[in-house]
Amino acid sequence: MYNANVGKHRKRNQIIINIAGWGVLLLLAIPAFWIMLTAFRPNNEVNTSPIVWIPRRLTFEAYTNMFGLNPDVQQRVAVEDYMRNSFTAAITSTVVAVTIGTLAGYAFARFRFRFHTAAFLGIMLSRAVPGVALSLPLFILFNNAKLTDNIWGLALVYIAVNIPFATWLMDGFFRQVPKDLTEAAYIDGCGHWSAFWRVELPLTLPGLASAAIFAFLAAWNEFQIVSVLARSNSSKTFPPGLFAFTEQFTVDWRGMAAMSVLMMIPAIVFVILVQRNLVSGLTFGAIKG
Repeated sequence: MYNANVGKHRKRNQIIINIAGWGVLLLLAIPAFWIMLTAFRPNNEVNTSPIVWIPRRLTFEAYTNMFGLNPDVQQRVAVEDYMRNSFTAAITSTVVAVTIGTLAGYAFARFRFRFHTAAFLGIMLSRAVPGVALSLPLFILFNNAKLTDNIWGLALVYIAVNIPFATWLMDGFFRQVPKDLTEAAYIDGCGHWSAFWRVELPLTLPGLASAAIFAFLAAWNEFQIVSVLARSNSSKTFPPGLFAFTEQFTVDWRGMAAMSVLMMIPAIVFVILVQRNLVSGLTFGAIKG
């Protein structure tokens, strides 16, 4: 009887937790749903009072205007440039930052060298500087180096910003790999590089996926630095590109929402593709030995 009561109590608590969790998720998803509805609603429903919650009809007019398919609209937003620049900066910075962060994390986790702790703390503290504090020094430095308004210069900044997080995360994952496996690989004739590539790296793939996702989204959604370093459409990404929908006295909220939907698609796709590895990475790599 006692066990049955305990089981019912746990089941009831689990149901309450599930309902609360879904409630929080739905609450957090309301802004995203509202943006999607605004992107596909008629223009006369955007700023109406009282608010029209559910569009009376769906239209793709915001996208035809944005891509220049509407002959009645003379001006159009350089969405192709924003998309190309966003993917270039995000993918380049993710690949380079995760590669360097993985190697650095492995070195910090497996080897002891002079100033080991000081070097690790220095890398971590460099990530603590907010982007707004970096904007002016970066602008002066990049302006002297002729790298302003350059998408590769922007990617270089994102690489430097993402390396500390990737290093910290991969260091935690490599510390969870039993050293006995590495020593067994050494006995079988593997060197440090061979043991890393064949034994330890495959066991840390969840951490690698987690670091890649966070690095990509950090670069994809970054606004402060790119708004200072990018001056023209040839180097602007999606976040500052949203201001193309603002004029002196008006704001095209529907067009801004339409571009925001385009920005959300890569994030949704990446989360769906690596959801299992992402959850495993957060729960496994966050515990350090």
